[in-house]
Amino acid sequence: MSELPPDRRSRKRQQTADHLVGIAFELFARHGYGNVTMEQIAAAADVAKGTLYNHFPVKEALVRHRFHMDFGAVLPELLARLQTLPDCASRLREFVRLNASYFEQHREYVGPYLRYRLGQPINLPAAEGRSGLDRVYAQLLEAGQARGEIRRDLPLAHLTGYLVFLHLACMVAWVQKPGSSLAQEFDTMLDLFLTGALAEVSR
Repeated sequence: MSELPPDRRSRKRQQTADHLVGIAFELFARHGYGNVTMEQIAAAADVAKGTLYNHFPVKEALVRHRFHMDFGAVLPELLARLQTLPDCASRLREFVRLNASYFEQHREYVGPYLRYRLGQPINLPAAEGRSGLDRVYAQLLEAGQARGEIRRDLPLAHLTGYLVFLHLACMVAWVQKPGSSLAQEFDTMLDLFLTGALAEVSR
């Protein structure tokens, strides 16, 4: 079943949230993330503090919104690009390579993002702030199972969950090691995951 289009009220709320995030990131770029307060963001956006807090309870929520908004914007083109690659392993590697490139360009915000993201309920509905990472991994792994490249004795949901948590664990490890490469962290993680996830015929 396809999702219903957002109603006028939802669209207005989304537009306000996007505007607030745009103002916040202009201030972050100018003054540094740690030096900007929620009060300054509200003043620059010309909204009441209550309006800002109604959309974003903490400053980290603004970062989450921006990261997830950026991910959603490129997702259709990204999925089409991945489909041109020959197998599941190469699609997974290209996906994490592109993820690494994005986060390495926004490293200042990854720590705040992770603190907020990992503090939320595991079963948080997509409409309430999920990035869509799990859906991408599920789609890639399901296609791999259909082609006999990924083992089918484990449920797709299990494999997807393992990979999402490994992905986030890589980001946590990387952000704590200045000068390290997230691309290398992801590459090592996929080596380990695929060693266990590949179907016997593919080994």
